[in-house]
Amino acid sequence: MKKHILHTDILVAGSGPSGFAAAYTAAKCGMDVVIIEQNGDIGGISTSGLMSHWTGDCNSPVYHEILKRSAEKNDGKHRGVITNTIDPEKLKTLYLEMLYEAGAKILLYTFACDVICENGVVKGVTVVNKSGCTDIFAKVIVDATGDGDIACKAGAEFCLGRENDGKMQPATIMFKVGGVDYDKAVFPGSFETLVPTEKGELQALAKELLPYPAGHVLLYKTTLPGVVTCNMTNCIDIDGTNADDLTKATYTCRKQMEKIVDFLHEYVPGYENCFIISSASLVGIRETRHFKGEYTITEEDISQARLFDDYVVLDAHFNFDVHNITGAGLDKTGVQHNFTQKKGYTIPYRCLLPQKIENLLLCGRNISGTHMAHSNFRAMPICAGIGEAAGAAAAIAAKSNTSPRMVRAEDIRKIIFEGEEGLC
Repeated sequence: MKKHILHTDILVAGSGPSGFAAAYTAAKCGMDVVIIEQNGDIGGISTSGLMSHWTGDCNSPVYHEILKRSAEKNDGKHRGVITNTIDPEKLKTLYLEMLYEAGAKILLYTFACDVICENGVVKGVTVVNKSGCTDIFAKVIVDATGDGDIACKAGAEFCLGRENDGKMQPATIMFKVGGVDYDKAVFPGSFETLVPTEKGELQALAKELLPYPAGHVLLYKTTLPGVVTCNMTNCIDIDGTNADDLTKATYTCRKQMEKIVDFLHEYVPGYENCFIISSASLVGIRETRHFKGEYTITEEDISQARLFDDYVVLDAHFNFDVHNITGAGLDKTGVQHNFTQKKGYTIPYRCLLPQKIENLLLCGRNISGTHMAHSNFRAMPICAGIGEAAGAAAAIAAKSNTSPRMVRAEDIRKIIFEGEEGLC
């Protein structure tokens, strides 16, 4: 089969919040940008994954633009109201609109199957889609695949999962139920949210009655009347970089849905007549590869709200959201309501630079961080902030024909926070 050839300034692999933000930022800087996505929609977990809401926060202009423009798409009395609740269908369209406005080239249904790399320098990526195989050559490649597939194929060093044993957070398929009586309904939004009812406390009942490893209750309001997003399926001992495990996770989580709905009918107020109306087309993988960068951000950096000299992400805030690695609920290492660091933290540019690999930027949850730090910065608003930084850095490097390793963090910050796109 004859390969096609495509040249661009910047190639972004993956279109979750981090990949979208990287491509959008780089394109607004005037660069030729190609963004590839293996699914049929932009957005990753935020859309195809049917995510309920933006959780956590970050001082990212692109993230706040997404919120503002999402509010403008609201219906009726909610029009213009800024909220962290996600309407996945409208967000799918908004992402496309913003990328087209910025001038990015979008390739959906496109899978990155190989990396073009010479002596540790990434030259491009081989992709496959309905059009056949294409070698896409770029001055800078941004790996926003979540699992770091590009960096892995290029030979970047990483560890898989938790440092001491390689275990990873569980997988989930989100789904929505209709027919909920909002006047009576409860909406436990965290593992640490306890809901007493006439039949018992909901988290305890779920742990006792739902099929293991399911066993917690997480229910979120949506933009639609009577519709609630359920984050209650659970599959442990999954390696999200393994196709067999991804299939196992999909089957396991889907088998749990009927039992979860039965539980909602019997035990959860307001859900007596609920029914499944949709489920995610993308299984939610929380954790896989952690790459070794020029700096590895740690739990202590986050707890102490460390201000790095080369920061490119500002005012990141979330908790240590470690889902139970051996079952349902919060892992014993996790901290949600009792997370005490309220000031927000920074992420240094060095975390986006894989050691010994050139022309490649890490982006999103695959940046250089420990297992515990990752449980915080994997939140989507923070990933959007990381993507914005990666896009700005890639644009500067491509414009100056230099390595991303030579880009100054202060110039990245000028583009993000001061709008100086002329630096590109």
